[in-house]
Amino acid sequence: MFETIHNHHERAVLDAVIAAARDFEHLSDPQTLADVACVALNRLPPRYIRHAVDYSFYLTERERAENEAAINEAVAFAFEFVQAKLAMRARR
Repeated sequence: MFETIHNHHERAVLDAVIAAARDFEHLSDPQTLADVACVALNRLPPRYIRHAVDYSFYLTERERAENEAAINEAVAFAFEFVQAKLAMRARR
């Protein structure tokens, strides 16, 4: 019954993490990428939907651009954050 409910940002964040992973080859293992995605998703407001097309239909071009910029910013922050945490762990 509830399996159609999901956060609209999930797919976009996962796609952005995969695309950005090319610039962070040392962080490209699946567990680390999952951590990056979680950090990025936690920086974005949740937008729960049942059908992506319904949500997208109501967005203006400006809102789409703002969403994309927010996702890219959250993913960039997440890679830097996870990288810093791993570096701190390595020093111990």
